[in-house]
This record gives sequence, structure tokens and C-alpha cells, in this order.
Amino acid sequence: MDHPANTVQDAPQKQAASAGPILSIVIPTLDEAGNILGLIDKLDAALVGIPFEIIVVDDDSRDGTAELVKQAALARADLRCIHRFGRRGLSSACIEGMAASAAPYVAVIDADHQHDETVLPRMLEKARSEGLDIVVASRFAEAGSAEGGLSSIRQKGSKLANAIAGLVAGTRLSDPMSGFFVVRRALFDKVARELSPDGFKILLDIVVSANSAAERIGGKPRIGEVGFEFRERNAGESKMSLTVAVHFLGLVLSKLTGGLLPSSFLMFAMIGFTGVFVHLIALGLIHALPDFNFTNSQLLATIVAMTWNFVLNNRLTYAAQRLKGLSFWLGLFTFYVVCSFGTLANISVASWIYDWQPQLYLAGFAGALMSVVFNYAVTRVVTWRKR
Repeated sequence: MDHPANTVQDAPQKQAASAGPILSIVIPTLDEAGNILGLIDKLDAALVGIPFEIIVVDDDSRDGTAELVKQAALARADLRCIHRFGRRGLSSACIEGMAASAAPYVAVIDADHQHDETVLPRMLEKARSEGLDIVVASRFAEAGSAEGGLSSIRQKGSKLANAIAGLVAGTRLSDPMSGFFVVRRALFDKVARELSPDGFKILLDIVVSANSAAERIGGKPRIGEVGFEFRERNAGESKMSLTVAVHFLGLVLSKLTGGLLPSSFLMFAMIGFTGVFVHLIALGLIHALPDFNFTNSQLLATIVAMTWNFVLNNRLTYAAQRLKGLSFWLGLFTFYVVCSFGTLANISVASWIYDWQPQLYLAGFAGALMSVVFNYAVTRVVTWRKR
């Protein structure tokens, strides 16, 4: 998207910015009490002379992160906290924070001090002087480094993820997985409704969504990069996990379908696919036991597979609404019930299609697809409903 600097179109925006912050800094937090106030102090030191505001979006941290921010906000007008209840996730937190901004530019930065806040002025200046829509702080661009904050294994994993992300980004970037960037708020506003609240890689989502909507929004986004040194986490625990990796894969697949299929559905379906193998393994083991006929073995294997699917979905697909304690067991029961009806839907649809067109595999696939769609739609509302 071509936005030359200092054009007539930019003038009203600059006049408006002069009366308020030029830059909004969105910081998503989850249990970052040991980091957040220190980061705010660092931002104050790094952004001297630049009108800015800080928007902390906290996912109901149990360590008092939100309370610390609210207390600090009593002494300053440029700091506020969006304290979220019943919803969680890095991408959705970033989206909510960016949507709350009125500044012409928005930055996203992690709370753990691994992102070098001192490059923010350079990122903002690059965006404004070169008319860029997005400026990415890259660990792999010139002068950038990931050695300080990533182990050798995680560096390899990050490079692999970058290679995969590059296939769907539609734009050449050295670090499409970066969580540290500045974006023109006008661009965000244009693509906000296409962004996925699921997952952890909001930059990739913005870039892909903007490229896909290029004709509607007036061209592809203009993107620049600034190298930075990725540092060690200051305090607390890393949020990198299997959940993050699976959500990333789900986002990539969703974007490859043009957003037609949500990432959560694709993850649900992938887990269901693994459940088929679990079912077959359980069936063979149980049927080998004395006094277990096929019917009993099939029933128990089905329960084992449904339990497997529930546990993985609870851990991965619905990590933000993860069920614990009594809710876990109630959720498991509702999952059994819903999947039982899904099996009936599978049989009904497969039988109807087979009667209409006696193609065994076509009918079987249609029935299986029907049960996946049914189970996903209903368990999303019943089992993992947002409380």
C-alpha cells in the first residue's frame, strides 16, 4: 500500500496526532507482574520527546499484573489497563488493544523485556518518513540477533516457522513470526474484521489479511524492517509451548484456505484425525483381551478415542477456555453426549448419500465430515462455551 510521507492526505492525521499520542503501545500480559512496571519505565526512557500512550491488555492474570498497572495508571494519564475476563489469547488481546487506540501508529511489544524497546523511536521514524504501513523489528535482519533469547533448538524451530509463514505471507520478510512491530492504525482498522482471535502470531495475520484485501484497501501494505537483538526473558515463564506451535499451524492452514475455515476448526479436525488412530490401536488391544467381543471392544475403543480428543482439544484448541477441576469432568461428559449425537449424524448423512449415490468412500467421507462439523459447532457452544 503506497502511502508517501508528508502528503496532503496525511495532514489531518498529523494535526489530530499533535493533540494526543502519536504512538499507542499495546502490551498483552498474562502473569507478568515481575516485568510490567520495569518495562513501562524502560518505555518512558526510550520514548522521550515522542507523545505516546501505553495500553496493557491483561488476560486476568492471577499474579496481580492488572492491579499493578491500574495502580500505576492513577499517577499518569497515558497508561491504561484493559482487564479481560472470560477471554484469553495473545492475538485477541493485541486486536482488542489496537482497536482501543486512537493514535495514528500502534506498536505491539511483549512484556518480558526480550524485545528491545530502544528501537521503537527508529521504527516509528521509519514508518513516518518512508510512508510505511508496517515496520517489523526483526531478529534476523541486518544487525538483528536471536542468540541472546533463544536456545539453539528454538532458533531452528523459529527459522522453520518463518519459512512456513513466508509461504502464506505474500510478502518477503526476514521475521514474519516477530511479535514486535509498528503498524499504521488506519491499516489495522481496514483489516481488523478479517483477523483471527485465535493463536499467537498477530503480525502474520495482519500481513496476510492486508495482502488478501489489497484490492479493497487500495494496495498491498508497504513493509519495512529494523534489526534488533532478542534478549533473555527478564522474569516469569516463557509462554512458548506446544499450544503455540499448534495454533500457528492452524493459523497457517486457515490462511491457506483464504480464511474460509477458522483455525480452531482445523485444529479440532486434526485432533479428530489422530483420534482415528487411537481408536484403532485401542480396538486392537481391547479385542485381544479375554471375554471381549467386537461390540464391547468397539464401544470401549470409542470412549478411549473420545477421551483422547477431548483432552487434546481442551489443552490445545481451547487453551484460552481450558476446563479444570469439576468443569473438566462436566465438559468431558458433555463431549461424550455431543459426540454420540455426532455419530448418529455421521451414520444418517452417510446412509442418505449412499442410497442416492452408492459410492462407499464418498458416503463415508461425507458422514465423517458431517460428524466433525457437528461436533465442532456444538461442543464450541456447549462444552467450551465462554463463561
